[in-house]
Amino acid sequence: MTCNRLALGTAVALSAACSAGDHATPVAPATVARAGDTAAGPPRAATCLPGGEGYLRARLRGALDLDIDWRGDRIECTGGIRPDGSGLRVTIAGPQQSDGRRLRFVFGIAGAHEGASARERPTNVTVIFEGERRIFATQGDDKCLTDSLTQQRTGALGGPARSWRIEARGFCIGPAATLPGDARLYVTSFDFAGRIDLRDEPEIP
Repeated sequence: MTCNRLALGTAVALSAACSAGDHATPVAPATVARAGDTAAGPPRAATCLPGGEGYLRARLRGALDLDIDWRGDRIECTGGIRPDGSGLRVTIAGPQQSDGRRLRFVFGIAGAHEGASARERPTNVTVIFEGERRIFATQGDDKCLTDSLTQQRTGALGGPARSWRIEARGFCIGPAATLPGDARLYVTSFDFAGRIDLRDEPEIP
């Protein structure tokens, strides 16, 4: 278990203990996306999967009651190997709102490997409310489970860089909590399509 510090907002840094360093650093102010929320301005080019095929559906209860249904070209996703090499990490951020808020999920899937399907994998979940100075983390892999995971190769097949479309669904039986432990959030279900991007490191002679 490692501790990472995340800057949320412009002046306040929050830190939370989270298994395998599965925090994602917020890259832009953004949004709590509730059903029916829309972002200001025209749609951007797809930043998750080709054709705007990325999505995230999730049900949150506890400190907030949210039913999330994100899809299309307004969401962003990325991913790769967990920092300690113990599995895969997928980050999905919702549509950016006009008031500078954004909601970001980080899924750290233990024991998952590049290109391989998997079932019943312990999962660490972090929920970041960018622009609101709040972060909830399960702080370990024992509270959530990825019930089903599949991967499909995308893009060019040659060269050192490769991408995989990753689809997963699962649920949590324990809460994600703030670092002080004064608020709890239950991700009772999640279902997403995102991607991981990998690159072979050149060998040093």
